[in-house]
Amino acid sequence: MDKTLINRHEVTTRICLLLVGICLLNILIESALATMAGPEDQPPNIIFILADDLGWSELECYGNSFNETPNLNRLSQEGMRFTDAYAAAPVCSPYRAALLTGKHPARIGILDFLRPDSVNALDTSYMTLPESLNEHGYATGMIGKWHLTGYAYHGAAREIRPGDHGFDWDFGGEIKSVGNGANFWPYVFRDQPIPWIDIPKNRLGKEEYLTDRLNVEAVDFVQQHRDEPFFLLLSHYAPHTILNGRPDLVEKYKAKHAPGKSTRNRCYLCEDKGLGRGDPDHHWAGDHNPHLAAMLESIDEGVGMLMEKLEELDLTKNTILIFTSDNGGETNVTSNTPLRGGKSELYEGGIRVPLIVRWPAMIPAGVTCNQPTQNTDFYPTLLDAASIRKPSGEIVDGLSILDTWKNPQQLIPRDYIAWHYPLERPHFLGGVSASAIRSGPWKLIEHLESGYLQLYSLHKDPGETTNLAESEVAMTSRLHQALIDWRASVSTTSLPASNQ
Repeated sequence: MDKTLINRHEVTTRICLLLVGICLLNILIESALATMAGPEDQPPNIIFILADDLGWSELECYGNSFNETPNLNRLSQEGMRFTDAYAAAPVCSPYRAALLTGKHPARIGILDFLRPDSVNALDTSYMTLPESLNEHGYATGMIGKWHLTGYAYHGAAREIRPGDHGFDWDFGGEIKSVGNGANFWPYVFRDQPIPWIDIPKNRLGKEEYLTDRLNVEAVDFVQQHRDEPFFLLLSHYAPHTILNGRPDLVEKYKAKHAPGKSTRNRCYLCEDKGLGRGDPDHHWAGDHNPHLAAMLESIDEGVGMLMEKLEELDLTKNTILIFTSDNGGETNVTSNTPLRGGKSELYEGGIRVPLIVRWPAMIPAGVTCNQPTQNTDFYPTLLDAASIRKPSGEIVDGLSILDTWKNPQQLIPRDYIAWHYPLERPHFLGGVSASAIRSGPWKLIEHLESGYLQLYSLHKDPGETTNLAESEVAMTSRLHQALIDWRASVSTTSLPASNQ
C-alpha cells in the first residue's frame, strides 16, 4: 500500500481522536462547573409569607414587648428589615391585586375589599407574578387566603381562582367568603351549613388549628419541590378579626399580662361557647390581646418551620424569604403606636407594614433600610432577582429595588409613592375616603368627601399629629398637584367608585 495513503489515514484518525477528546473534555468541564456552581448561579426560590391585618408595631423586632416572635427576630437578624414599607391600600383585596400584578389598585379597579357577591375580580388578562415565574420553569404554589374574587355561593357571576393566575397548586382558599374567627376544624363559620375554607379533612387531630395546618402544608410544598425553583405564597388568615388564638397559647399570654379592656360590649364567639354576653374570653381586648399574640406566635412558628426545612435541604442561601402584612392593624383590637390610625385609613397606621427580606446569597444580614417602598415593587424586583424580563406590553407601577436589597444605601429612583382609597357610604369598616402621596419625608392626605388637606413631615412627626398644610403652602400645593396628576395617569377620579 502507498505509504502516503497510510500516513494520511493515520493523520485523519489522530485528528478524529483529538476532536473526540476535546468534546469529552468540554463535557467534563461543563459537568464540573455545574457541580461547582453556587446558589447565586441558580434561579432563587421564593417564599412570600403574608399576614392579614398585622400592625407595623406588633413584632418584637419592631419594638413590641408583649408579643413573642423569636423566628421573625432571627429572620430580621439574618436579613433586611424595612422601616418604611407600605401597602398599596389599607385593606386586603387591593394589596393582593397589586402584589400579583405590580400595578396600583387604582389602575386595576380593585379599590376596596371585594364583597362575597362582587362582580369584580382580578381579571385573567393580567400577566401575574406566578404566571411569569411559571413560564420560566418555577413550580408555583398558593396556600391560604385569596380574596380576589366574588363567590358563586353568594351569586357572583364568576369566580377567579389561583389556578387562573398561574398557580400550579393551591390549598386552603376560601369557598364562599373570607370568614373570620372560625379558625378550628371543621372551619365552618358559626352554624352555617358549609365550610368557608377548602380543606376537606383534618390532618393534625380533632382540634386542628388553621394556621398550624397552613404551616405544615407550606413545609410539604418546599420538600416536594426541593429540586426545582419554586415560588410559594403563604397567605395567612391570621391575625384578622375576630381574633381566636390556639387555646394553649392564649392561656400563656393571659398569664403573661392581664388583657386590656374590651373594645366591644358583646362577642358572638363567646356567646356561641355559652360564656354569656360581653367579651369574657377577651377576643376584643384593646391592648395586651392574648388572642392576637397567640395568633402571631402561630404564624411565627411556621416561619421557624420553613427556615428549618430550608436548612435541612441546603436551600437557605438561595431562597428569598419575605415576611410582611397586607395592611395595618385594626384599631379596635390593637394599637399601631406610634403611628396614627389603622386599617381602612391612609394614615401611617393603616398603610405602613412590617417587612423583612432574607436572601443570604445577595442581601447583607442584620441591616435596616429606611427608604420608602410599596408592595407594587415586589413584582418587578422578584422578576429581576430571577433574571426574568418584565412581560412586554405590561404596565408596571412598581420599581425593581433589587439594588437596594443588595445595598440599603442604594437610593430607590422614585419621586413619590401614592394611594387612592375612595369609599362608598355607609362603609362596613368606617374608614376614611382619601388619596395620599409621599415624597421624601413629606406626606399629603386629601379627604375626598370634604377636600380637606393634611400635610405631615414624617421624619419629624411619624405619628401625624401636626398638620402643616397652612404653614407649608408651597409644599402642600406641589404635592396636591402631583397627586391630581398621578390619579389622572392611572385613569381614575377622586370620586368613590363601587367595588361591588
